[in-house]
Amino acid sequence: MTSSELSNIETLETDIVVIGGGGVGLSAAIAAREKGARVILLEKRHALGGNAAIAGGIFAAQSYLQKKMKIDADIETMFKMAVDYSHWKIDPAVFLAFLKKSGETIGWLEEMGLEFEGIPNFLPNQIRVFHLPKGHGAGLVRVLVRRCEELGVRSLSETAAVKIVKSEKGNVVGVTAVSKGKELNIAAKAVIIGTGGYAGNKEWLKKHYPDYTEDLHSVGIPHTGDGISMALDIGAAPEGLGILQLRGPFFRGSLELTTVAMEPYVVWVNKAGERFYDEGSSYNWPEAGNALARQPDKICYSLLDDRRIQFFADDGIVKGYSRFPAGTRMADLKLKLKAESEKGTVKISSSWEEIARWIGASPETLQTTVDDYNRFCDQGHDEMFVKARRFLAPLRTPPFYALRCHQSFLGTLGGIKINSRMEVLDRQDRPIPGLYAGGNDVGGWESDTYCLMLSGSAFAFAINSGRIAAENAARYVSKK
Repeated sequence: MTSSELSNIETLETDIVVIGGGGVGLSAAIAAREKGARVILLEKRHALGGNAAIAGGIFAAQSYLQKKMKIDADIETMFKMAVDYSHWKIDPAVFLAFLKKSGETIGWLEEMGLEFEGIPNFLPNQIRVFHLPKGHGAGLVRVLVRRCEELGVRSLSETAAVKIVKSEKGNVVGVTAVSKGKELNIAAKAVIIGTGGYAGNKEWLKKHYPDYTEDLHSVGIPHTGDGISMALDIGAAPEGLGILQLRGPFFRGSLELTTVAMEPYVVWVNKAGERFYDEGSSYNWPEAGNALARQPDKICYSLLDDRRIQFFADDGIVKGYSRFPAGTRMADLKLKLKAESEKGTVKISSSWEEIARWIGASPETLQTTVDDYNRFCDQGHDEMFVKARRFLAPLRTPPFYALRCHQSFLGTLGGIKINSRMEVLDRQDRPIPGLYAGGNDVGGWESDTYCLMLSGSAFAFAINSGRIAAENAARYVSKK
């Protein structure tokens, strides 16, 4: 090696390296420092936060806020709900460790200065578990970043870990990273992985997700699975590859129309012009995503009439999404629809026959679907999917609108196999000494359909698994 090459290599030393500066990494860095460990936090992107910065609320069971508000969200009920919903496809020990930590974490966050706006109902008939931070995910991230700075966590942005190093004995001894053209060799006693999954890795999605199409749309940051790859390279066992947090039918265009396309008043039809789901249950977007995955080419169309568009303008939306909460009046919808129609993603017509031909459906089939639906609205009962009566609104006032929607997902939910201490396991189910992981990089905590009754659990699992991993890593390091 030449002298110039040597000068481009920097050697660092610490107790714990945390790979990824999102919800897992920030929480892990803080928790490890609170236990006295020295920490270096590596973030591939320019800014810290990851998908946590665009998250909403955070799940918890038996938090002090729930107790104060007399909300009965006991751990046993949440546990049974999770294992029953998953048909016991999850690792019960991993999920129980997360549950037991979740309530305490709300207090931990508040002690750092995070305020909560409340615990709103996310779904009808749901136990209230969705804790809404002030400023949502971005507000929570700001608090975590500030706490990292207060504790003296060394944070390196635009720094990508490329290899986890093991000793001949099999324990983790450090990380190789690249930072702005310079190679970093970081000696450490433990490593925590929190790189956010592989939503941006098209090859992996094609390989592992059975319902993949080229139109599959990731709503979150397109992470590429770096942490998972590095763990697999040193013998980690895979678990849960191919599980996505489905978002349901998604209009890829203006955010106002994305919101409207998922409202419970709309009618969803597939390419054959037939309904396939109870649109009144569009609140449960993972289940809607499952239904869409069964349709031809995984594409559907959101149908509305002019009366409903005017209702959204005058009275506001019911469900809401992203920057447009329930009750928002959508005054510019017609302008947005016209603009999108010029792009070819929306069809506007006074003729269902013309819309059917645009969809590629038989005009007779689509007309029968609309006629049947209007009859259901008139009689106040959906004979096909028992859609809630309050969301039955006929399609009779032209012009009519069809919005093309695709599969979408918020992130991937698997990759590395872990145990309840967030230790990474090898292919013989043995912990790899000194290696930990959490969040969207690991499997076992969620089954093939995200349980929205435990809303906010993906965000919460990131924060809590980071804490659990860090506390166990700090304990491991103290014995080295």
